Amino acid sequence: MTNPLASGSLEGQRALVTGSSRGIGADTATYLAEAGASVVINYRNKEARALKLVDKLVAAGGSAIAIGADLTDPASVGELFERIADEWGGLDILVMNASGGMESGMAEDYAMRLNRDAQVGLLRAALPLLSPGSRVVFVTSHQAHFIHTTATMPEYLPVAVSKRAGEDALRELIPELEAAGIGFVVVSGDMIEGTITATLLERANPGAISARKDAAGRLYNVSEFAAEIALAAVEPVPADHTRLVGDVGDFLTA
Repeated sequence: MTNPLASGSLEGQRALVTGSSRGIGADTATYLAEAGASVVINYRNKEARALKLVDKLVAAGGSAIAIGADLTDPASVGELFERIADEWGGLDILVMNASGGMESGMAEDYAMRLNRDAQVGLLRAALPLLSPGSRVVFVTSHQAHFIHTTATMPEYLPVAVSKRAGEDALRELIPELEAAGIGFVVVSGDMIEGTITATLLERANPGAISARKDAAGRLYNVSEFAAEIALAAVEPVPADHTRLVGDVGDFLTA
């Protein structure tokens, strides 16, 4: 897909995209880097994949570094921002893309710790590096954003509930962000074809993704959704701080 951001439009900007060694995060980071931003490729345990993306972006003329961090570990998050401060002195764009909760072998409360507690901790830790005019983007799904009014697949429920809890907790910080001149946008999308979440849902509930696709008419793919996230990092903040991507008819009429 063509980059929605103009070449050079983010020259001098510094961006962190969490969970960006692959998928939506990687494509979002690529769009930002192609537009001139210096980008942190963040990963939890896939260093080789993150370094490969950095090499690709640098070879194309961009500026990027890879920094590993476990977002559920405050000490690890602190080290992430210490490195960013040492390398660049601050941040202009924070894309909160990393999420989870469907992985096997994790503690029962892992989804809530990652999708709510870690997101609030991440933003709190980032605040000293964010200056007036900077932008925070929180990435979620319609299934999570509308979970209070629209039921979702049982297999996705822990993720949806925890993602909405994270969104609500972050929204409580909007007055503080606005006082500091920092913009905040939630980007919510329908199920995205080609993501790990979609793969896991299809594995747990065969036919679930195709059924959602039939109901919505079409589903965005990874690069299309990443383009919307990249735009949310630069376009005016909506009045309700929410950018809805893809079909929402089933959710708004529930």
